[in-house]
Amino acid sequence: MTDSNADDNWLIQEDEDEAPAAGQESPEQRLWRVLIVDDDVDVHAVTRLALRNVSFKGRELELFSAYSGKEAYEFLRTTPDIALVLLDVVMETDDAGLLLARRIREELHNGIVRVVLRTGQPGQAPEQRVIIEYDINDYKAKTELTTQKLFTTVISALRAYESLNMLERSRIGLGKILAGATNLYQIHSLREFASGVLNQVSAILDVGADGVLCLMQGDTGMTTVVAATGNYTPLSEHELMPHEHPLWPTIAKAFAEKKSQFDHPANVLFIHTQENREVAISVTPPWPLAQIQRDLLEVFCQRIAAAFDNLYMFGQLRKAQEATVVALADLAEFRDSGTGGHVRRVQNLSSALAQRMAERGVYADQLTPQLLDMIGLASILHDVGKVATPDHILLKPGLHTPDERSQMQTHAAVGKSILERAANMVDGVSYLTYGAEIAGGHHEHFDGNGYPNQLKGQDIPISARIVAVVDVFDSLLHERPYKEPWPHTEVMSYITERAGKQFDPEVVAALLDLIERDPNIGHTPD
Repeated sequence: MTDSNADDNWLIQEDEDEAPAAGQESPEQRLWRVLIVDDDVDVHAVTRLALRNVSFKGRELELFSAYSGKEAYEFLRTTPDIALVLLDVVMETDDAGLLLARRIREELHNGIVRVVLRTGQPGQAPEQRVIIEYDINDYKAKTELTTQKLFTTVISALRAYESLNMLERSRIGLGKILAGATNLYQIHSLREFASGVLNQVSAILDVGADGVLCLMQGDTGMTTVVAATGNYTPLSEHELMPHEHPLWPTIAKAFAEKKSQFDHPANVLFIHTQENREVAISVTPPWPLAQIQRDLLEVFCQRIAAAFDNLYMFGQLRKAQEATVVALADLAEFRDSGTGGHVRRVQNLSSALAQRMAERGVYADQLTPQLLDMIGLASILHDVGKVATPDHILLKPGLHTPDERSQMQTHAAVGKSILERAANMVDGVSYLTYGAEIAGGHHEHFDGNGYPNQLKGQDIPISARIVAVVDVFDSLLHERPYKEPWPHTEVMSYITERAGKQFDPEVVAALLDLIERDPNIGHTPD
């Protein structure tokens, strides 16, 4: 027994010495991993001798040994990419091999590894019953397994494993494509979108590939670097792709021939969108791309082409919305020239204040990413209802009479009504949606004593509670037709004294944080 074990260990050591380090080769370059499971050490030795010179598709075998069903299960649980298990039936128990075959499928959920039963006692596990009741791939009596038949059995099993493995990789890759393309549709910025594309390409290749995404500028021949990852990250600092860079010839060839180039180490995916934009994505994985990876990337390119066009159209729609908002705000400010740059300052500070509140962790359910993105631009619509206020009241210097003040206050309800009607013409949430909230609620008071609806506390939309503070803060700091500018210290005393009454205390606290970081906030020249 000792001598046999020594011989077997020598064989194992020899194979391990010849095997390259794990993780250094591509899946196509690794050895085929075969696990021999048998309680007879002589069977291990004979099997190794019979298979030591076997190779399939240029890849040799890497043989592992386990001497019981329990040992084999632990090995399979912790060792990936086992292609084939040559499995004895009778080991520590009469059905140890059958039990292991079932555990491989049901507990390890491994449906790819090929399982070949080898038994020296066929009567104990009849072939027909075993084939029907257990998910195994072949059944052989040890007496019939000559070297040639063992070779045939192993090659057939490896071919089946390779096909299943390719199908599984294809399934995973397609899943990543679908998930990746879905996520990409949610990205607004072109550079963020491009970085997302590179990350998804790396995921499909299952490597941390270096990558760069370039955009051809019409027919000028100039190529803009939109995003770069990994070792190519410094390229993102360049506006144009440097022609002296090693990737440039392959990228230029892709644009010239209008097709993808697979010339390891440079692989360039060419994308032509329906809007006639041309994109090149270059990746350099550590090994040449297999055909299945090329096919998956070509499928991904088709999805990306549609995503680029959708991103462009989304950008145009977004710009149209922004232009509408700015036009409405300019219309209101045109009549009230005394406000100077008030709406622009409100825009900047509202956005900064909302972001600071999110950092502080308050109102997490209300300060959504969508609100954080839109509140700045939406805030400039807070006084759009003033278009309905007569000039003799709106532009009157000094204090207003109670009747004039009451008429002035109608601008909140008017603004909300105008913006709500416009927002209802657009599906989903838009700048107009938040603009309506702000216009109608920025004069409500936290204690319920504001107007027009005497809303209280969190019944007032968070967008309006933020702009309420910003509007008063900026108005007091700057000259208006009816008042001189207040000193900064008096403004802050007024704001803090009215926290919990007129203003949401959390908004005031966030404003104090911002001012502590930058005491010049609010002092932007008109």
